[in-house]
Amino acid sequence: MSFPLGDILAAQAQPPAGVVAGAALIALALVMVHRVWRVVRNAITIAHEGGHAAAAVLTGRRLRGIRLHSDTSGLTIMKGKPTGLGMIITLLAGYLTPSLVGLGGVVLLDRGHIRLLLWICLLLLVAMLVMIRNFYGLLLVIATGAAVFAVSWYATAPWQALFAYTGVWFLLIGGVRPVVEVQLHRRRGSGLRSDPDQLAGITPLPGGFWVFFFLLCTAGSVLAAAVLLDLVPATALPWS
Repeated sequence: MSFPLGDILAAQAQPPAGVVAGAALIALALVMVHRVWRVVRNAITIAHEGGHAAAAVLTGRRLRGIRLHSDTSGLTIMKGKPTGLGMIITLLAGYLTPSLVGLGGVVLLDRGHIRLLLWICLLLLVAMLVMIRNFYGLLLVIATGAAVFAVSWYATAPWQALFAYTGVWFLLIGGVRPVVEVQLHRRRGSGLRSDPDQLAGITPLPGGFWVFFFLLCTAGSVLAAAVLLDLVPATALPWS
């Protein structure tokens, strides 16, 4: 099967509301079941480190590479001034990127661009692949890209829709849990080099503020997605 560019750009029929809600429940289960989360969290790490890398390049820093580890941690290696606005933006990007990518996916899905979303994800993974600097990270990005490609190329439209909606919900819901986890590590004294603590070191605001900021943004993104996809009516919001 092959798809001309026109087919990739064309809008597809919206799936039933049950598929959208079901995808959200699947994503929630992936995040909440600890044994599953330990595996699928790698996708969040890819987005997290990809966000650091993109922000570093956009703020004029020299990107040396990205390492993804089997314990689902990651490291973006860069060179540049360790303080200033560019460093702040680079540190902010990590925890915010899964939610921002998820919201971007919601906008595309809301317009019926399911296949286009899958191909954009594939292109982003290819772009990230050239910056990977360890074997496990290479395998992880290739395997993720292969899964996205297989669905976009071979799956029928209903399966593409379920995969795309589940993936977007996973980025959104899965973006919240690492923020909670980093705060738990900070309380135990094992997260002193975390992004919030690094931000505290180069801004007047404490690490706890940045954890709250990340939590507000990531949880707010889930709510915004639920409204955009008509799972929560806008009139039900307390400020509406």
